[in-house]
Amino acid sequence: MSIEKGDSIPSFQLNDQNGIVFNSDDVIGKKPVVIYFYPKNFTPGCTKEACSFRDSYEDFKEIGAEVVGISGDSEKSHAKFTAKYNLPFILLADSTGKVRKKFGIKKSLLGLVPGRETFVIDAQGKLIFKFNSLDASQHMKKALKAIKKIN
Repeated sequence: MSIEKGDSIPSFQLNDQNGIVFNSDDVIGKKPVVIYFYPKNFTPGCTKEACSFRDSYEDFKEIGAEVVGISGDSEKSHAKFTAKYNLPFILLADSTGKVRKKFGIKKSLLGLVPGRETFVIDAQGKLIFKFNSLDASQHMKKALKAIKKIN
C-alpha cells in the first residue's frame, strides 16, 4: 500500500551517513520535509539527482524545509557519497528496505531497480505531493515547486 496525498507519513528510524539514528518524528510534523528515495549511490542518475538537491539546498532551507535522501546503500557508502559530492543534507541507510516498504515504493525496470520516488510533506506531517519517475532530473524541480506552494 502506498502513501497518497493527504496521508500522514509513517514514523521510522534509520541510521544516517554518520551512523547517527535519524528519527522521523524529530522532523516530520514540525517543518516541511522532502524525502527522496533513490536506487544507488554513485550511479549517474542518482549522482545527478543528489547534486541537483545539493545545488538548490539553500532554496529549501530558506523556506524552512529539510531534505532527506534514502537508499539501500550502507552508512559507509553514504558517507563516501556525501564527502565526494559535498552533500549538505541527510542520507539514510535503508539496507533492509523496511522504510521503502512503509512508503509503498515499488521496484522499477521489470523489478530490477529500486524505485525513484520523491515525497513532499507539509509542516503538519501530511503528504502534499509525490513524484515517481526514473528520470532523476525532474525530482528536485518538482519538489521545490511543491514546497513553495505551501509557504
